[in-house]
Amino acid sequence: MKKVLKKVLVFTFFAVIIAGLVLLMISVTPKPPEKEMEHARQCLSDALRNGADTYSGKLYNQAVSSYDSAMANWKKQNSRFLFFREYDRVRTFAILSAEKALEASRSSVNNTQTLRTRIKEKIDSLRSTVRELDNLFGSYPLESETRSRISKGKMLLEEAEIIFSKGRYLQANRKITESGYLLTSSYETASENLKNYFKSFGQWKSWTNKAISDSRRNGGYSIIIDKFSRKLIVYQKGVKKMEFNAELGRNWVGDKRLRGDHATPEGMYRITKKFGNGKTKYYKALLLDYPNEEDKARFRAEIESGVLPRSARIGGLIEIHGNGGKGIDWTEGCVAVTDREMDAVYNIAAVGTPVTIVGSTVDLHEILKK
Repeated sequence: MKKVLKKVLVFTFFAVIIAGLVLLMISVTPKPPEKEMEHARQCLSDALRNGADTYSGKLYNQAVSSYDSAMANWKKQNSRFLFFREYDRVRTFAILSAEKALEASRSSVNNTQTLRTRIKEKIDSLRSTVRELDNLFGSYPLESETRSRISKGKMLLEEAEIIFSKGRYLQANRKITESGYLLTSSYETASENLKNYFKSFGQWKSWTNKAISDSRRNGGYSIIIDKFSRKLIVYQKGVKKMEFNAELGRNWVGDKRLRGDHATPEGMYRITKKFGNGKTKYYKALLLDYPNEEDKARFRAEIESGVLPRSARIGGLIEIHGNGGKGIDWTEGCVAVTDREMDAVYNIAAVGTPVTIVGSTVDLHEILKK
């Protein structure tokens, strides 16, 4: 019995010793930084959700790199014998990763808000540019290349707005930048063309004033065509009596120079013939004395100077006629109004009634203020 008791006591002694050694080993064994690594993973996840990989790429990449370094060091330490493991570098990289991820997240949110505001401002500005282009040049016969650039710019702007609404700001910004270049450069080109056209405003104003003054003095009717505003205006005794929308030649900017240029002439003319319903394919028509002597002199000068080829012809048969109301400039140089409006103009017009055609009755500065 004593031997058994002795064996039990010896076993118990060694068991306690072994247990103590195990506990000692556990207590002195380095613990891996699991909480720090989990925190770093959570911070990286939050940063990614806030778009840090896109809007704060440098900081986010630093956070990822630190986390990868932590994992590499952890793996290296785990390959060593238990008592020789050292996790200080793992912990350092994990903490650095979390710090960089948090900074990237905050930076991304700020950058996103800033970029969103900036893009919204660009969209609003370009929308204003589009409105001005439509108001000033919607029916203005621009060169096909300029018109094509405007169309492409508008399309890119629409695409940018759709992408912007989905929160893809960098893509939207690229679209906006390209759209802005196309629309702004086209606006500058068109504006320069318009300014050059309005260099003749002094002459137009003189013709307009004379037409109204003559009407006031002789008590008769006078018709003025304002090409830019697409208006046919009837004066009697110097007072405006009627105003109708007008449609012009497809290439109406500038004076008519030769047959087939689809331009509506500019100058002071008179009605030479009236064609009633059934006498013209355009319902009713008033034939003008184009080309007058000034037109012929200018045409001859351009032929002699070589500006126009000697095979060119001056053209004619410019009328005010019906069949209008199409909403576009479609004639070969004539002025078209609706049939009902043509009735009104036809009834007041007579052979000899003056018709003055100008680029505009309003100065460009006044037009741009509207």
